[in-house]
Amino acid sequence: MVNRFTNKVVVVTGGTSGIGLATAKAFSAEGASVFITGRRKEALDDAVRTIGGRVTGIQGDMSRLADIDRLYDAIQQQHSQIDVVFANAGGGEFSPLGSITEEHYERTFATNVKGVVFTVQKALPLLKDGGAIVLTASTTSVSGTPALSVYSASKAAVRNFARNWILDLKDRRIRVNAVSPGVTETAGLNELFGGGVQAEGTKDFLAGQIPAGRIGQPEEIAKAVLFLASDEASFVNGVELFVDGGQVQI
Repeated sequence: MVNRFTNKVVVVTGGTSGIGLATAKAFSAEGASVFITGRRKEALDDAVRTIGGRVTGIQGDMSRLADIDRLYDAIQQQHSQIDVVFANAGGGEFSPLGSITEEHYERTFATNVKGVVFTVQKALPLLKDGGAIVLTASTTSVSGTPALSVYSASKAAVRNFARNWILDLKDRRIRVNAVSPGVTETAGLNELFGGGVQAEGTKDFLAGQIPAGRIGQPEEIAKAVLFLASDEASFVNGVELFVDGGQVQI
C-alpha cells in the first residue's frame, strides 16, 4: 500500500457518489484525513461508511457560500491547515439551444462555476503553501455535445481557472491542475442518459467511439486526481489531464 497522503488533510467536494466518492476513498486508503461534502444527509452518511478511515462528512451545497464557510469552519476546528482541495462538486443536464431557460443556466453555473470559485478561494487561508488544488473539468469543454452547451461552457470555465490561478498563487507554490474525465460509469451519468436500457444503449454507443473500447470507471479518474495532488506531480502545474480512453485525441 502506497501512503502518499499520510497525515495530510484533503477536501473532496461532491464526495458522496461517482468520481468524488472513488477519489475520497482512494485518499483515505493512502492515509489522508478526508473531508467530503454532499447535499443529502443520507447519501453523505452512506459515503462516510463506504470510505472508511479518517473521513468526515459535511452536509452542504457548494453553490451556497454559507455552506462553504461551514465546511472550512468544521475543518479548522480539527486541523491547522489543508494540504489538498479537490473541487469536484458539479452537475449538468441536457437542454438544446432554443430551449435553454434562465433557471437551467443559473443552476449549472452556480454549481459548476460559482461553487468552484468560492470552494477554492475560501480554502486559501487554510491551504498550506506548496499545497495542491485539483479541479474537475470535462472533455465536453473541448468536444461538442448536442444539447449540452451550458454544461460544456461551465466546464471550459473551470479549465481556465487552472490556467489563471497558477499565476495568482505562484508565490505560495500552490499547484492548480484540472482533470477532465470522459464518459465514466456513474449514477449521475446513468440518470443523465435516462436510466435503464436507454442509458446502457447510450453508453454502449459511446464506448464504440472511444479508442480504449470502453467507458471509464470512477476509480480510474481517482488515480489521476491522486497523481495530480501528490508530490509525484511536483512540476505539473496548470495542466488539463484527460482521462477519457483517448476520445478527444482523435
